[in-house]
Amino acid sequence: MMYDPIGRLLLTPVDREAPDRVVRLRGLGLGERAEPAFDAVAQQLAQLTGAPYAVVNFIDEERQFFAGLHAPPGAGRERFMARDHGYCPYVVVRHKALVLEDVQDFPRFAGNALVDETGIRSYLGAPLIDRTGMALGTVCVADTEPRRWGRTGLDTIKSFAAELMAQIHRREDGLIRPS
Repeated sequence: MMYDPIGRLLLTPVDREAPDRVVRLRGLGLGERAEPAFDAVAQQLAQLTGAPYAVVNFIDEERQFFAGLHAPPGAGRERFMARDHGYCPYVVVRHKALVLEDVQDFPRFAGNALVDETGIRSYLGAPLIDRTGMALGTVCVADTEPRRWGRTGLDTIKSFAAELMAQIHRREDGLIRPS
């Protein structure tokens, strides 16, 4: 585990699946280029939830890659982020959705770089779990204001994750071509 030497808070979860995930992602052709279909999913999710940020995110050993991205005008459009930034690495390691209505309520998450650099205050994410049981990444939304995502938000993000995985599996089976 990685700890902050002063605060002794867990900074980034240990990810034992990362080496195997890298192989799986490369085999699927994911995690190295932006994809219009995933950008469209992020756009749709942002519109549905009213969140300014939405991402389809694949995580390897060192970084996160936003294959799908929606961000407000004037926000950065960078597709890469360090693995120790944000909340998606927790979702991937836990294989469970994560709801943070106000990150300031959670000491482990309040000190995350996204709070200081982007002003993120709330997060809702679900893992993208493939047919082998591996979490490849996440689909998530974030806001600069605290948000009550509720059961509807959780059901929505899980539904988007399931649909994205169905799309990835169809692609893997040769039923659709990557965009």
